[in-house]
Amino acid sequence: MDPLDALTEIAYLLERERSSRYKSKAFRAAADVVAGLSADELRDAAALRRRPGIGESTFRVIQEALAGDVPSYLADLRERTGVAGRSALRERLRGDLHAHSDWSDGLTPNDAMAAAARRLGHEYLALTDHSPRLTVANGLSAERLERQLEIVPGFAGEGFTLLTGIEVDILADGGLDQDDALLARLDVVVASVHSQLRMDAAGMTRRMLAAVRNPRTDVLGHCTGRLVEGSRGTRPPSEFDARAVFAACAEHCVAVEINSRPERQDPPDELIAIALAEGCLFSIDSDAHAPGQLSLLDYGAERAERAGVPADRIVTTWPLERLRTWLDRDRG
Repeated sequence: MDPLDALTEIAYLLERERSSRYKSKAFRAAADVVAGLSADELRDAAALRRRPGIGESTFRVIQEALAGDVPSYLADLRERTGVAGRSALRERLRGDLHAHSDWSDGLTPNDAMAAAARRLGHEYLALTDHSPRLTVANGLSAERLERQLEIVPGFAGEGFTLLTGIEVDILADGGLDQDDALLARLDVVVASVHSQLRMDAAGMTRRMLAAVRNPRTDVLGHCTGRLVEGSRGTRPPSEFDARAVFAACAEHCVAVEINSRPERQDPPDELIAIALAEGCLFSIDSDAHAPGQLSLLDYGAERAERAGVPADRIVTTWPLERLRTWLDRDRG
C-alpha cells in the first residue's frame, strides 16, 4: 500500500483509541516527511533512515508498504481497534459541533481536523477551542480567538464548512468565559463546566441555569463532567437539578450534548431520559482533540440510539441550512 496512506491511517487509529499522543504525532511527522519525497528518495532506504522525523517503527512501516504489504503495525492496530459497523443513527449525522485543534489542547492544526472531517463525510465541523480561564488547555484569549476567526473561512470547501466556535468555560457564577461581543460573532458556543465540579447541588444548578439562559449558549457540553474510564482515572458526576436544567435547555432551545468520548459517556443514560422527557434538543459531538477522534461519533450515536433519542431532535443530523437557522434563532 502507499506508505503515506499507511502512516496516516496508523496515526488516525492511534488517535481514535486515545493512545499516547507522542505515538500518533510520530507517525504524523513521518507522514509529513514522506509527503515531500519523490519515489526515488522514498526507495533510498539508507538515506531514508537518516532523515529527521523517520524512526525505527515508521521506517519499518514504510518498507513493508513499499514491498506491497499491509504493514504489520497497521494490521495489528486495525484488529485491535475493531471498529464496529455504524448504527443507523450514525449514518444520519451530518457534522460535529465540538472539536479542538492545536490552538488550545488539540494535537493537530485546523487543516488536519478539517481534512479528517471531510474524509468522514461531514457537511460541517465546529472548531471549539477552549476559553482563557482554562490555562492548562492553552485557552484562547480574545486576541488569539480574533486571529483564529480570520483564518477559519479559508477551510471551506465543496460540500464542507468549518464553523467558528468555542468551548467556553461556565464560571462559578454562571457567566461565560469570553467577551460577549466576541461570542456573538461565533457560529457555535458550547458551554461547559471544567472547574469546581464538586460544587454543592444548589450552587451548581444556579450556575448551569445562568449559562443555559445566556443568549450566547447553543450547546450544554458534557453536563456532569464525569469520567468513567481511561488514563485520567475516574471522576464522579457533578450534582445538580437535572430536570430544572434540562427544562431551561428546552425553553431556550439549547442542545444537550451527548459527548461521544468513551471515558465520559456524558450524560449518563438516566439523564438522557430526563432530557428527552423535558423536550430537549441534543447534539452528538466527538469532543475530538485529534483527527482520529472525530470518528468517536460512532459511540455517541450508538448511545443515543439505544436511549431512543429521535433523530430529528439531534441538531447534528440536520443539514447545514437548517442548523444555521437554529444557530441564528432569536436569542431574546
